[in-house]
Amino acid sequence: MPSRRAFLAGLTSASLTPTLGWADVGNPVALSAAMHPSGRYALVGLTGAGDITFQLPLPARGHAAAAHPHIAEAVAIARRPGTFAKVIDCGTGDVKQTLISPKGRHFYGHAAFSSDGILLFTPENDIATGAGRIGVWDRSAGYKRVGDVPSGGIGPHEILRLPNGTLAVANGGIRTHPDTGRDKLNLDTMRPNLTILAPDGPHIDTAHVPDHTHQNSLRHIAAGPDGTVICGFQWQGDPFDAPPLVALYKGNGTLLPADMDDAALYGLDGYIGSVSAFGQGHYAASSPRGNMAFTFDQSGQQTGAHKATDVCGLCAAPGGTCLVTDGLGRVHSLADTRLTLLKTHPLAFDNHLVALTG
Repeated sequence: MPSRRAFLAGLTSASLTPTLGWADVGNPVALSAAMHPSGRYALVGLTGAGDITFQLPLPARGHAAAAHPHIAEAVAIARRPGTFAKVIDCGTGDVKQTLISPKGRHFYGHAAFSSDGILLFTPENDIATGAGRIGVWDRSAGYKRVGDVPSGGIGPHEILRLPNGTLAVANGGIRTHPDTGRDKLNLDTMRPNLTILAPDGPHIDTAHVPDHTHQNSLRHIAAGPDGTVICGFQWQGDPFDAPPLVALYKGNGTLLPADMDDAALYGLDGYIGSVSAFGQGHYAASSPRGNMAFTFDQSGQQTGAHKATDVCGLCAAPGGTCLVTDGLGRVHSLADTRLTLLKTHPLAFDNHLVALTG
């Protein structure tokens, strides 16, 4: 584990290489991976109205990208158990650099930048031990790897920068090994949690999934302006059970289960694909297996349920709404009581929308 000094060194490194900002590439509000009918893969920029501002080729299927907070640059992370990440100039489409995970590690498909855009954080699996780690890369030094810290659990799927600059990590609890592909090796003993870390590594808080639902794998997270984290789960237990699949974290080591309609829960195949905060105190969750998108208020009470085939991608959009994408190329706007189709494109959008904050 690196010293605090090693982490903070990135904050005083050489200035970032000048490049275009997000306004220079059409003011997208979100990024999404997508697939063309020909089978080609792309990284796509979307406006709040559902228009495409750019399409850039990807060498393989994307999962999610880390968007730089100020510069038109994204890091597309390989899906588990991939070992590469592509640094993409969203102005030119050039792959500026390929990052490779250290020997004995693999990525999980997500990453996040520090508030100033200097450090990149990548959830990783230590293959030999199964321990989750967070890799740290210094962009101002050409994405030099400067160390790593414990993720606080096993299977750190998604990492998120909170409004106060701290980091939230969704430790899914599932151990995997590249030799067995995507097989889940510890379902009987898995212990998922949400861990909060300082940007330089120290642990701040942990919210554990209750013991009686310990097979509820925490996979995806998003945060509102007040720091509330919405959590989306994927149930690994008895398929005839229907535990809560959405929860809110407001601090103090506690996950507050959302109050969802029981009939809806049983139709989701135990699977939430993405979550988002939007507007003031509104939250959303999607289930591509259940073909449903849900909205919630700040207490976790379900306020809406909307049918949409293969719906998954979610992120906050201007005007207090939520941008939504699906596998049929459609872009929607989600408000508390309605889902409105904005545009349809000849693409299959992948699972996640990455909001741009610059």
